[in-house]
Amino acid sequence: MIEGKEKTTVPIPSVGADGEQPISNYSNGIITAEPNEINPQFSVEEDDLAQLQQRIARMNDPSYLNAITMTELFDTVYQDAEPIVEKLLFPGLYIFAGAPKKGKSYVMLQTAYQICTGSPLWGHPVRQGPCLYLALEDKFSRLQRRLYQMYGTNPTDQLYLAVLAKQIGEGLEQQIEGFVREHPGTKLVIIDTLQKVRSGKSAARNEYAADYESMGPLKQLADQLGICIMMVHHTRKQDADDPFDTVSGTNGLHGSVDGTFLFKRSRGQTPATATIDVTGRDVAEQRMYLTRDDATMLWIFDHTDTEFWDDPPDPTLEAIASLLSPEQPEWSGRATALVDALKIDMKPNALSMKLNVNASRLHRDYSIRYKCSRSHAGRNISLKLITKDA
Repeated sequence: MIEGKEKTTVPIPSVGADGEQPISNYSNGIITAEPNEINPQFSVEEDDLAQLQQRIARMNDPSYLNAITMTELFDTVYQDAEPIVEKLLFPGLYIFAGAPKKGKSYVMLQTAYQICTGSPLWGHPVRQGPCLYLALEDKFSRLQRRLYQMYGTNPTDQLYLAVLAKQIGEGLEQQIEGFVREHPGTKLVIIDTLQKVRSGKSAARNEYAADYESMGPLKQLADQLGICIMMVHHTRKQDADDPFDTVSGTNGLHGSVDGTFLFKRSRGQTPATATIDVTGRDVAEQRMYLTRDDATMLWIFDHTDTEFWDDPPDPTLEAIASLLSPEQPEWSGRATALVDALKIDMKPNALSMKLNVNASRLHRDYSIRYKCSRSHAGRNISLKLITKDA
């Protein structure tokens, strides 16, 4: 801990459109069911209290615009969204589109079941937690038959199903929020289909704006709750140079969400084969090839066009990882001392900025929890190797 006067905590800025927030610690080094704890990052001395109070007063002004400098941006650690399905699905709003009657519902049930049970999906580790499937074009008897065919006598009490729900802007958001409140740790809500929850009421003057506007409440809700909302939708019959242009509606739908999955099943093949094209803000564009087990209707991963992208090795992060061990799992000190300990040619403030930017990667790739506190005496850095039981 930093010695000196009692510290006053700087309030966390309100969440922006991307849902990011400053952080100072993480839960652990594996994908778990619990969300990360989010805490303030920096402290200030008592003689800065007047300046802090002045800032709070400005923030309470209705005309206040929350703008920060580039330096402040680099001085802050932001929480990267923990993946729900590693490298494939993150918290946010997504579209899963495909032609009618081609098996989209089976894919969605499979996705939800794997997440609920903590089983990898097509080779990708998942972040386990409850899921809600709004099967608004189905009935419970059909869902019962499908799930029994897929998973036999292995039900899970973490997968919740409903066949009726309200529409966007007319109570659906409150229903989802209530479900998440009753079931902490919820990871995924699937809405099958968009047409069933879209009210058609919009103040927009054109179709693009109406499409974009209709998805806004669910995008905001997904960011607020830290969950993934997957909206099942249809594609048009017409082909297009860009396959994502076949999603029914305007580009307003595609542009309003965090990612799109495009499901296309082949015709006349036994066993059936399919592709899923993936694009999004947090995932690299990719095409996955799947083969269906006709007995269970489960889709089995075959291959991808290219490997899923990974960050290249970083010598500084590698050096930090080698600094810690199970025998010596913690390090704490000034940034200058860390430069000396790592034996690297880097200025202390540059190292602090680099670690701020890469805090999530330190946690994800090296299971290291990073904190940085600042006072008049300088920056104090703490590093801790996280165990699975931490």
